[in-house]
Amino acid sequence: MSTDAELFSIGQLAARSGLTSRTIRFWSDAGLVPPAGRSAGGYRLYDAEAVARLDLVWTLRELGLGLEVIRAVLSRTTTVAQVAAAHVAVLDEQIRLLRLRRAVLSTVATRGTTIEETLLMHKLARLSAPERQQMIDDFVDGVFAGMDPQAPGAGIADRMRQLPAELPDDPTPEQVDAWVELAELIADPEFRQRARAMAIAGPQAGQPASDLDYRAVLDHAGQALADGIAPGSPEGQSVLDRLVPVPERPAVLAQLETFTDARVERYWQLLGVLHGQPPFPPAVPAFEWLIAALRARP
Repeated sequence: MSTDAELFSIGQLAARSGLTSRTIRFWSDAGLVPPAGRSAGGYRLYDAEAVARLDLVWTLRELGLGLEVIRAVLSRTTTVAQVAAAHVAVLDEQIRLLRLRRAVLSTVATRGTTIEETLLMHKLARLSAPERQQMIDDFVDGVFAGMDPQAPGAGIADRMRQLPAELPDDPTPEQVDAWVELAELIADPEFRQRARAMAIAGPQAGQPASDLDYRAVLDHAGQALADGIAPGSPEGQSVLDRLVPVPERPAVLAQLETFTDARVERYWQLLGVLHGQPPFPPAVPAFEWLIAALRARP
């Protein structure tokens, strides 16, 4: 085979590769596929090495690499493996965002959210894991600022920080809703103030009074609530008599009023949803009924 037979015009390269002549000419002008010479008429001619470079450039472009990155690969200033590793990370992030957008749109489609809620969900869903964690850390740092890190209740701060490293690859609408609600909750100044007051008050923040039988309150006060028994009624006071001895009632009432808050309980429920756990039934309503019964006692 002669030397001339081993050279190809741009048109021949286009026919071999399926690319347009315009694309090949553009890549050639960019220095990615340099010609081996020129024909007598001044047309660019390409050899077998150029054909191989053209195939590589096309493959890298199909994988989403830019021309400058491809030039670096061809000049051996970087390797295909290094470039691939970087692009895998980019693609992973793009996939994560697409899945989050899908979850947001699913929530919008099924729940009829408002425009404002849709914008908020989209904004929050785009946050990276470090950005989401920073929001929680800022909240917890504000709640526990100035507290002794060795205090018995300080460990609550660590538990309040425990977001999952990432939202699931395919988060459920409930998990998207949970993150949106959690972000709104920790931004609420009243909630932040309430959580701090509970943290400062003592090590049992968020827990029922220590001398109460937690299960008994849920069983008896919870059942009274479900049955519609008024806390101040004779039936309600009979339930109270079974739960709290008379001498302990002032202290129990003070402690319950300090540490019973539906929003704080909701915080823990939302964290559980984000971790893929089924939401636990709320306990606060039973303790609120008990508070009302204690207040109603003459």
